[in-house]
Amino acid sequence: MTWMDKIPEAARNYLDANRLDEVECVIGDLPGIARGKAVPAAKWERQDYFHLPESIFFQTITGDWGEAAGPEGFTEPDMYLRPDLSTATAAPWTHDGTLQVIHDAYNIAGDPIAFAPRNVLKHVVAKYQAKGWTPIVAPEMEFFLVSRNTDPASPIEPMIGRTGRPAAARQAYSMTAVDDYGPVIDDIYEYAEVQGFEIDGITQEGGAGQLEINLLHGDPVALADQVFYFKRLIREAALKHDCFATFMAKPIENEPGSAMHVHHSVLDADGNNIFTQADGAETDAFRHFIGGLQHKLPNVIAVMAPYVNSYRRYVRDHAAPINLAWGRDNRTTGIRVPLSSPESRRVENRLAGMDCNPYLCIAASLACGYLGMVDKIEPEEKFSGDAYESEDDIPRGLYMALDLFDEAIDIHEVMGAEFARVYSIVKRAEYSEFLQVISPWEREHLLLNV
Repeated sequence: MTWMDKIPEAARNYLDANRLDEVECVIGDLPGIARGKAVPAAKWERQDYFHLPESIFFQTITGDWGEAAGPEGFTEPDMYLRPDLSTATAAPWTHDGTLQVIHDAYNIAGDPIAFAPRNVLKHVVAKYQAKGWTPIVAPEMEFFLVSRNTDPASPIEPMIGRTGRPAAARQAYSMTAVDDYGPVIDDIYEYAEVQGFEIDGITQEGGAGQLEINLLHGDPVALADQVFYFKRLIREAALKHDCFATFMAKPIENEPGSAMHVHHSVLDADGNNIFTQADGAETDAFRHFIGGLQHKLPNVIAVMAPYVNSYRRYVRDHAAPINLAWGRDNRTTGIRVPLSSPESRRVENRLAGMDCNPYLCIAASLACGYLGMVDKIEPEEKFSGDAYESEDDIPRGLYMALDLFDEAIDIHEVMGAEFARVYSIVKRAEYSEFLQVISPWEREHLLLNV
């Protein structure tokens, strides 16, 4: 059996029509940026692994470094990066035959690097498997298509559609709005099909040029891989049409932010949904999963809302939750139980921003639900009505969120203590970088008035 026999059918079909020229060996860092190497196809076929320094996981979003190397000091030891051939997929926007392959990170002893995001998610999934459970997730991705923004000092503007007018806001679910930037969507569909990804649907959201893509439910690692790939796919489709795609949580003032809602269910060894009894009634596990989210999510908001911009999304009456209430078919609550059949009963976490790392976000959300079921945490009473009328109960900024994350020893045990150590150091370094930047608001209101 050759490596060609181990890759997905869509990748094989792509290679039937394209001569393989290059393989992009990629791995997601803490922010979710694809790091790695581009390797000529002939060389890639001869190698079982390649090396990168483990310090790629100590980088902030700006490219600076957190002092997270540990007691040995900043020696930058190499990792072994081994391909997961099940992730092989085309890079259809390239001019030659190119495959992308996600790699997993190991140290010299062959142990998984504990702070590599994909390994963190695998670690959490293994906790479920040890209990005889199989977690199932379905992410929803929101993002904006915006005009090219080459000057960071300039506000981000909605993209210009085929009508020649800027994309309009407050047109949620409008097919006309979707048609206005149809050429970009057409390429998103085409790239996704070539890569073997199935889109469950695309809708216009409430923001100007804001779209949502829903993915089919499935294995958490496979779905996180898809989100990781989709971010690049969508950016490439946008660039082809002279606009940008942005996954910032809050890119445009006075517009809604972009979320990554995650739907959760859990199966037993026989493939049955453990949230539902044989007679269709709800189970204790269902209630405890909600309880885990409700009581533990504040401790992982720093993972689901990882940047200072992330907290601009949590605005009352502005399409993002401000608390941890749970409700049935209620989009004002942070935790929602959607309409479904008993077999498809699930819980939706609506707190995460689209700026999150998908591996870490899904891992954190699953960790909260896991602790709820293991510790039998009871949720508060179901919320009825408009949850925006109740009090805020999530952190209001990154620094406060990091303090809560650092205190959550039970979360560290589920996600990995070494990951928690590195993540906190890197995010605090990033926050310190932000504090050195003087904003336009400060210059406008403080320069001559204080």
